[in-house]
Amino acid sequence: MTSLEAELDRARELSVEAIADAVESIGFECTRCGACCRGHGEDEHTATVFPDEVREIRELDPAYDWRDVARPMPYGLEEGSDGPTGATLEWALATDGCGDCVFYEEDDGVGACTVHANRPLICRTYPFSVVLGDDAPGEPMGEVVDREGPVRAHECEGLGREIPRAEAEELARALKRRAIRELEEAIALREAYEPVDVDPGEVVVHDSEGSKRADGTVRRSRTE
Repeated sequence: MTSLEAELDRARELSVEAIADAVESIGFECTRCGACCRGHGEDEHTATVFPDEVREIRELDPAYDWRDVARPMPYGLEEGSDGPTGATLEWALATDGCGDCVFYEEDDGVGACTVHANRPLICRTYPFSVVLGDDAPGEPMGEVVDREGPVRAHECEGLGREIPRAEAEELARALKRRAIRELEEAIALREAYEPVDVDPGEVVVHDSEGSKRADGTVRRSRTE
């Protein structure tokens, strides 16, 4: 199995030009349909957000609490008598009562992001992701519907539309940055991870900065 460090080296060597070529070949234009920001049926919106991205969004409004921005990724949690309980390895953007991203708003069928300038990398790069190898695993981002060179395209009605070269290159830079960040986070998580006893009704999130409570406060840091 390829080590995370070797994958990180490969991500750092990715050609922005090659990624942009692939994006341009597939084609994309955001139609602002909001499908990537909303929940679907019983499935809530689950966009991964890194700890520093949570803090960047919180800086937009002094009233924002950590929980206003992010929630524990539900994968790995169980539904207890008092709500979710257990441990998970990521943060997801917070959702509203309908399962939609709390930062999504819609006006007459046209969607918008209220934190667009500070949106996480996964939002900046949707519906694309980078492939570092032929055996790269799938992602919980919707079905892969196209692949060109190092780029996969996930379900989105905006695919196949002409994209200006400058926008393709901007997307390519963000895709490379995301691939690097995901691997850096995974390595830091591996180094920071320490098993903890989870109390009934408690949720613990292990991230790159240590173990945290659901409100983002540190439960056990990597330096303790």
